[in-house]
Amino acid sequence: MKLLLLVLVLLYALAMLFILFYSVAQAHLLYRFRKARKKATPAAAHVPEIWPMVTVQLPVYNEKYVVERLIDAVAALDYPADKFEIQLLDDSDDETSDLIQQKIKAYPQLQFHHVRRPDRSGFKAGALKYGLDLAKGELIAIFDADFVPQPYFLKRVVPCFKKMSTGMVQTRWTHLNKDYSVLTRLQAFGLDAHFYIEQVGRNSQGAYINFNGTAGVWRKSTILDAGNWQDDTLTEDLDLSYRAQIKGWKFIYLPDVESPAELPPVMSALKSQQFRWTKGGAEAAVKHLGAVLASGASLRTKYHALAHLLNSTVFVAVLVASLVSVPLLWAKVNKELPAVVFEVGVFTLLSFLILSLVYFQANTIVNTSGNRPKRVKEFLLYFPLFLSVSMGLALHNAVAVWEGWSGRKSPFIRTPKFNLEEGQYKWQDNFYLTLKMSLTTYLEGILGLLFLAVAIWSIVQQEYGLLIFHVMLAVGYLLVFFQSWQSYRRQ
Repeated sequence: MKLLLLVLVLLYALAMLFILFYSVAQAHLLYRFRKARKKATPAAAHVPEIWPMVTVQLPVYNEKYVVERLIDAVAALDYPADKFEIQLLDDSDDETSDLIQQKIKAYPQLQFHHVRRPDRSGFKAGALKYGLDLAKGELIAIFDADFVPQPYFLKRVVPCFKKMSTGMVQTRWTHLNKDYSVLTRLQAFGLDAHFYIEQVGRNSQGAYINFNGTAGVWRKSTILDAGNWQDDTLTEDLDLSYRAQIKGWKFIYLPDVESPAELPPVMSALKSQQFRWTKGGAEAAVKHLGAVLASGASLRTKYHALAHLLNSTVFVAVLVASLVSVPLLWAKVNKELPAVVFEVGVFTLLSFLILSLVYFQANTIVNTSGNRPKRVKEFLLYFPLFLSVSMGLALHNAVAVWEGWSGRKSPFIRTPKFNLEEGQYKWQDNFYLTLKMSLTTYLEGILGLLFLAVAIWSIVQQEYGLLIFHVMLAVGYLLVFFQSWQSYRRQ
């Protein structure tokens, strides 16, 4: 019994220490972000004497709800018509292809190329690589199907390639449907922290950043020099980003260039996206951690690269800490474990404080409506809920991390797009939504009830040390379960 308790204590401590490791990296990014903001001055735009040729790549697979909107947005890009071409890399097997054929007829003045491959090998990475072989541009802009690029996009981004060492320029995602529901608000809450604090914080100190898969522009020679698109991970964007930067290419992040996109409005679609991002991140970590540590990068850059590549491991740490906390709490109540063991919980409080500062900073920058007290009130409402739902996704995402670590392969599952902003469609009618509930969804419901019971038992026992933690876990898992069940049910 003592040996088992010792193992559980070690697991709990390791999980908490990893969360602290990640939080310290976040704290440093926040510091670098604030420092960069103070120094930031608007740079005069460099207007090339001759605009370079740009290929705009639009990887598409069964996107009948959004593909016409995408084509209209790209056709409106303010750039010399003879200096850019548009590749619709279409792997669809539904009516999306017919919609594309009809839509591009409305723009005879533009160089649209409807590219169809013999098969869908390599999924998105395969499509991008196939299109790259046909691309005329020295610069390659990429947009996913749910994006609506601003007309000024190319003229704001292309001048950043004045230096030949610049390999990629990434812009900031904004949200077309942020106010659609609480779920979309929570997603925006998390993404804004990444696109402000993390990307700016890393880029300002020369640390590795990542191309986010869309709303960015690559130098074609950079892609080729780094080994081209590869499909051995589910995050081909993160993979190529690290290969390019390890080889010495420089990346630029432009937080002031907005690229609007759609957020998944239902939990099943969000889970699909989260699984791909999380598993792909774990696969990229396995692939690149050794190369990062062996590179000539500075110790600070390596530290942030480790935190970046291992960020999905936070879900494993949360899952382990939450499950192990239950028998440890029981042991404490029954006097089989000294109370001092739970003093490791101070790490949780420190991590919580750091993360709250990170998200508060991002939230106050993005949320400019209303006075400061109102913004603080909204933050106090959404931040605990965001943390709870993030905890509630721990099981789902931990499974993805484990698959990534173990090398288990799975197909690239695209995130269904909806285009709900104009009221033309309802999410319940989306043809691409799956109706099959996974085993993890049922387990999420069970875990929600478990942590609810533990929280009630803690109150009865007058043991309040982990009460907030268990209440947030209960709320998170039950919300994720309910939202998942509702989206699968389609009613």
